[in-house]
Amino acid sequence: MNIGEVSLQHGRLMGRIATRTIDLPRIGLRPVESQNPRAPRYEVVALNVARRWVQIGALWEAETKKTGEVFLAGNIDDPSLPEPLPVALFRNENGGYAIAWRRDTLRSDAGGSGFGTSNYDMQGGDAGGRYEGGADNGFGDSTAGPDGTVMRQMALVGADEDDDMAF
Repeated sequence: MNIGEVSLQHGRLMGRIATRTIDLPRIGLRPVESQNPRAPRYEVVALNVARRWVQIGALWEAETKKTGEVFLAGNIDDPSLPEPLPVALFRNENGGYAIAWRRDTLRSDAGGSGFGTSNYDMQGGDAGGRYEGGADNGFGDSTAGPDGTVMRQMALVGADEDDDMAF
């Protein structure tokens, strides 16, 4: 089920996610600069009610075993949610992503979840997913260090999605 989209806007990957109970009208994908192959490709950030950009998830590059299609997979999570929201982002013809939601289901052939590494191989590298605009993407620098660990968490008060300020 498609629950949102992300497109390139003013040099940044911006979009929205909406379900019956979740409305995130402003989200962004902030590239993670890391040499660690297990680090996420993007951090998912959202503009909260206080107009601060806050991290609400992370996305890793994944590949389907059957077709080899490269996509982004991860979770959206927040203390206000009853459980993490598993999402997959698939490239669209406009250079952005369609955001799909998947319910975790057991697979009898793999013995695991229907949305984890039992269905998909997590991949490193730049194939198809990394924003090519470099570190200055309008969302600030990644909070992930070179080894993939969180370095810092900062936010902007009174920020607007078009502000050119770093976190």
